[in-house]
Amino acid sequence: MRFKALIIVTCFYLFGAATVGRAQTGVPKNKANEIYIDAKGIIRLQKDDSEASFFGVNYTVPFAYGYRSHKKLGVDPEKAIDADVYHLVRLGVTAFRVHVWDTEISDSLGNLKNNEHLRLFDYLLAKLEERGIRSIITPIAFWGNGYPDKDEHTGSFSDVYGKEKALVNPKAFEAQERYLIQFFRHVNPYTKKTYGADRFVIATEINNEPHHSGPKALTTTYINRMMAAIKSTGWTKPVFYNISESPWYADAVAASTANGFSFQWYPTGLVSGHEQLGNLLPHVDHYAIPFDTIPTFKNKPRMVYEFESGDVLQPYMYPAMARSFKTAGFQWATQFAYDPMATAYANTEYQTHYLNLAYTPSKAISLLIAGKVFKQVPIYKSYGTYPADTVFSAFRVSYKQQLSEMNAPAEFYYSNSTSSVPVQAKALQHVAGVGSSQVIKYTGSGAYFLDRITPGVWRLEVMPDAVRLGDPFERTSLDKKVTGIAYGKQQMQINLDDLGADFNFVQINAPGTSATANRRLVIVTPGVYLLRKKGLASTTIAADTKVGNLRMNEFYAPAPTDNVVGTPAKLQSGFSASAPTNGLQLYEPTANRETATIYSPEWRSDTYDYITGQQGKKVLDLKHLFGAKAGGMEVFVKPALIAHKTQLQGYKSIIITAGADTAMDIKVTLVDEDANAYSAVIKIDKQLKEIRVPLRSLKKDEMVLLPRPYPGFQAFSFKSPGNAGLQLQKIEKLQVAIPGQFQHKFSVQLGEVRLETNN
Repeated sequence: MRFKALIIVTCFYLFGAATVGRAQTGVPKNKANEIYIDAKGIIRLQKDDSEASFFGVNYTVPFAYGYRSHKKLGVDPEKAIDADVYHLVRLGVTAFRVHVWDTEISDSLGNLKNNEHLRLFDYLLAKLEERGIRSIITPIAFWGNGYPDKDEHTGSFSDVYGKEKALVNPKAFEAQERYLIQFFRHVNPYTKKTYGADRFVIATEINNEPHHSGPKALTTTYINRMMAAIKSTGWTKPVFYNISESPWYADAVAASTANGFSFQWYPTGLVSGHEQLGNLLPHVDHYAIPFDTIPTFKNKPRMVYEFESGDVLQPYMYPAMARSFKTAGFQWATQFAYDPMATAYANTEYQTHYLNLAYTPSKAISLLIAGKVFKQVPIYKSYGTYPADTVFSAFRVSYKQQLSEMNAPAEFYYSNSTSSVPVQAKALQHVAGVGSSQVIKYTGSGAYFLDRITPGVWRLEVMPDAVRLGDPFERTSLDKKVTGIAYGKQQMQINLDDLGADFNFVQINAPGTSATANRRLVIVTPGVYLLRKKGLASTTIAADTKVGNLRMNEFYAPAPTDNVVGTPAKLQSGFSASAPTNGLQLYEPTANRETATIYSPEWRSDTYDYITGQQGKKVLDLKHLFGAKAGGMEVFVKPALIAHKTQLQGYKSIIITAGADTAMDIKVTLVDEDANAYSAVIKIDKQLKEIRVPLRSLKKDEMVLLPRPYPGFQAFSFKSPGNAGLQLQKIEKLQVAIPGQFQHKFSVQLGEVRLETNN
């Protein structure tokens, strides 16, 4: 069987190699598939030819750390999958993607191992299918299975060759071809279908984040060979390939027979080690695609295999990202990665990501709203630039209110308390949120969902309170809780004419409350309730009655955390101000070592250091390498300014301690809560010294978008419209930047930055 498979692959390889430079356009209609791609590169549904859109998450419990952590905690992975998939459908997720850890299900020759990891993956796909969620499978990840632990030596082809060699080594090519053929011929024991025959698996992406090297022609050949191997199994669905991970190979990727291209977006960088604060909406204002000039890139569909607002808890980013994705022409987008409920208390899955319905309720509701954005906003439609694009269609996002919101006739969703009036209160069918609104007043901090079953009958689901215990983006451990869960009685007032003022309510997920509302007010604990208008004819509603893709009495929530009281979780943390010894200190290298964002265009840790300067004080030493375009530092200063808000009018100057090993200019910038930036250019030389910058000399300017995004071809800077003047009480961030492009090496030293009253 292996020998026959190699013959087939060889034949397809010869065909694929001959078609280099003649990339295909479109994937024709096939009644056996869910989607097709038209001649213009638009993904369309087979059933009615409408534009398709799929929005959701990555999720990793069957593999690697996700699997090991559940086993360590004594949690049954199948039961964990059941609970998490329920929460995904509760959040309206329609799409699932994951890079399969091939290192755990293959040997060095590429033979597929039919083991526990593959079985759990099949179980997950079946459970997603039961809930109506579509999947794109990425069968090759190249990754080891360790992170955040050490990698295990599994003896797989990825273990032998690694990511770089796997893309250039002929033996690695053969192993991957063998693996892909066996993977796509494998029959899921739960669905009784191959992935190619399963309508809910709508496409595949060949591999995860390829780092190409060597001749460009070899890159095209590699892709064509993998395409041929997949198609030899009878696969007729779209095949995507990553074009953004190795952008210098974009023309070689576009020249292949791949049907479409995949992208990613981490607009606030990754693994800062602390929560990113401040107004981050300029970071997600626009998604840039630099490949439009490549002829073979055109008329191909685009998917976002991974996205996340890294190290951010603020619940307004996802809808803005979804809007920017649709403007850029994407029809698939999946966040990386949804945290399993069993481990979300510690955020150990990937410390820079944090998303779970129970533990990050506001961010989860924001994802629900983003899914609605992705479904309803047309592709390629622009809504302007920030701040004009904060209100679009039925949606709005607000940094100051920490809010994502959807306000439509039948649906009203909000990630934080809102004063918005529903556009058609009497037409509402679905309400979900955190905090309070004109429809629901709630004293708890967990999420809740209210869904109309029939006239006068509603299903209410209430999640427990989430209580923040620490910064979830610091180094994590299963022994370190970053969020607690609290159960308790909370007041909820429901203002719906369809229910009236004294409706009946009964808990249905477990024996519990059964009473009558008092002037629309009920006392609830976490669970599921059936609400019925008073006087309505009594009808029996079975526990397994379906409400969309969930059942009437379903409820999953984590157990309460010991010694945690249910108080509202803070949506945004701050840093305590150190009492200033001379003016108001905004930055000090030692004090801000863990919280400052250092920008190095080379993405290398050896481009900066902390060294001893004058009087034994530490200074930040920024090493500028040959050919670099820029560099610098940013720190969130809002807490210090708030702590001294009554004194701010007296400050007249910024004092910055700086020097360099060559005379040059640097820029000091203050950024406010509305993303207005005010800058002054100062000259520094070989002497590390204090330089006084009058505040009146700062002029309206652009801000550098820090931390830098990934991929790095996204916008470098942002300038807000208008001519708003500097108001110190609105300032949030301090930036010190090294502008320009230099053709020689040098270093810049930064010491304390403070405000003073003297001009």
